[in-house]
Order: sequence, then C-alpha cells, then structure tokens
Amino acid sequence: MGRPPLGWFRCEWTELPRVAALARVDDIEVSRLAGGLDDAFALVAGPFFRQEVRARARACVAGMLSGLEGKTGWSLAEHAGEDCPDGVLIGDDTGFEKKGACSAGVQRQYTGMAGKITNCQLGVFLAYAGPKGRALIDRELYLPRSWTCDDGRLAAAKVPDDTPFRTKPQLLQLMIERAVTAGTPFRWVTADEAYGDNGPLRAFLEEQGLA
Repeated sequence: MGRPPLGWFRCEWTELPRVAALARVDDIEVSRLAGGLDDAFALVAGPFFRQEVRARARACVAGMLSGLEGKTGWSLAEHAGEDCPDGVLIGDDTGFEKKGACSAGVQRQYTGMAGKITNCQLGVFLAYAGPKGRALIDRELYLPRSWTCDDGRLAAAKVPDDTPFRTKPQLLQLMIERAVTAGTPFRWVTADEAYGDNGPLRAFLEEQGLA
C-alpha cells in the first residue's frame, strides 16, 4: 500500500485532536455567549409583544454582535437562517398636490411629499420586493369623508356613489387581501408606524398568519 504521506501522523494524531478540542471550546463559548444574550435581551424583550417579532429582534441583536464583516439587512437575515425570503409586501401612502376642488379625493390634508398640509390627493400603494427586484403591484385612492358623504361630488368626479369611506390602513388591508387571493408569494408585510400602530390591521395580519 506504500508509505503514508509525510506529515500524515502529525495530521492524524496531533492536528485532529487539536481541531476537535478547539471546536469544543468554540461550542462552549457560543453556548456561554448565547446564554448571556438571552439574559441581556430579556431586559428589553417586553416592548416586542408578538412572539415572532421578539424572536427576530433577538436574532438581529445576535447578528449585530456577531463577527459579520458587512452588517446589512440581507446579511443579518442570512445570519439568522432566513436566506430565502420569497418576497415582502410594502405598504405606503403618498400625496399629489392639486389646485381646485374637482379631482377625486382632493382636499386640504397632510402629505409627506410636501411636508405640510396642502391641497392634494392621497393614494395608498402596495409594492412587492424580492430577490429579483421590486415593483408596484396595487394602488387605491384615499377618499376622505368629505367626498364619500357627498353623492353629488362623487358623481361629478365619476366615482361610484356606493364607494364607502375607508381609512388608509383599511385600504392597505384591502390590497393585501387581493395579493393573498392572487397567490402572491411573500413572507412579510411591512409599512411605517401609521400602519404598524393600527390595531385592526395588525389583528387582520395575525388572523391570516401573516408576519
């Protein structure tokens, strides 16, 4: 069978036990650090009411304290074992400044586009973001009560007179329902605090099992 390569004995009898010993040390260190992280995170876990949000917040902290060279949203997700996120639904609203009072839904209201209360229309939009790109997939025009309670105004703007008043979170929920019905593959719904603080919208997402 011939002689083994020079250094085989060193590798077999010296290096491997050393590697195994170092691995055991690493395991002990990881376990110790994980325990310390659990204790530390327990001090701030209270504000994260939902279990999955609490678990992901802990995973985010663990990633931030890890040895990752580049800490981005994607690298932290991969570190947490979520390396195939399918897609994310993103909800947000924006305004369109207008003159006059004839455009559907127009009135004086706040829009972040102008950073002030101004005469404008507001639209709620649903975007889709995934590993291969992103796109707008749905939209709804926000109609204030000053419009939905005025049949003559609705008719003049060619808006169906049976259009109900819906808040912006309700419009976002309507679009999420359509995305679910269409079989859009996604794992998350995200939006700013105007939507995240909305109890009925959160309750809907929980009932649907949507993160």
